[in-house]
Formats: sequence, C-alpha cells, structure tokens
Amino acid sequence: MPDTKTKATDDKVIKSEEQWRRELTPMQYAVLREKATERPFSGEYEHDHRAGTYVCAGCGNVLFESDAKFDSGCGWPSFTQPAIESHIDEERDTSHGMIRTEVLCSKCSGHLGHVFPDGPGPTGLRYCINSAALKLEPK
Repeated sequence: MPDTKTKATDDKVIKSEEQWRRELTPMQYAVLREKATERPFSGEYEHDHRAGTYVCAGCGNVLFESDAKFDSGCGWPSFTQPAIESHIDEERDTSHGMIRTEVLCSKCSGHLGHVFPDGPGPTGLRYCINSAALKLEPK
C-alpha cells in the first residue's frame, strides 16, 4: 500500500522531513535534503566502473548512465551529461563565497552536486555528483 503522506504532483515527489529521515541514511539525508557535500574521495561510487544507470537515492529518478562517467580526479563521481536532461534541474548557488551551478533531482528536488564547464568532450561539462545522492542499478 502506498504511503498516503507522499504526494506526487506533476511527477514531483513531496514528503515530510520526517519521512525523508526515515527513508534515507544520515549521509543521504544530509546531502539530498540539507545540501551537504561528502568528503572528497570518500563516496561509494567514486571509483566504481560497473556498467549501469545511476538513479536518485531519494526517489529513483533516472539521472546518469555509466557511459557518461569519467575520472575527473576531483574526488566525486563525474559525468559529462545527464541521462535525460529534464530529470535534472539547475540553480545558481552563491554559498561559501562562490558562484556555482547546483544540480538537483527534478522529481524530488534533492541536492545532487554541481556542474562545471571544465569537463571533456563532447559537452565540456563536469557534473560533480555526491555518491550519497545516487544509487547504481547495474546492467
């Protein structure tokens, strides 16, 4: 039976903070709901080279494919492009005295990481994503 307190509005997942705390690990909650960042080189998927699809750890939204993943040396999983453009939202982030582009899950508004214009071809982008925000569904 579905949780009646979870609302899907225009394919958006809306849950109470209590629900998110129950369903996510402490690190997932900190990253996805509080916009925390994992320590560099500490995430589960930083050096994972398995083929598959990376989905949002909060809601299962398809985010990235393993064939777009590359080793940027930055300490977090990096991708050249999202699997489906509309599954990612971007917002201006001026926290910590920097101007960056924050990457969010379009379905649950969970914080994923940031995107930078210093990646390899073909996009020239580096989506720098916290492992705690992801779940790998191996092929």
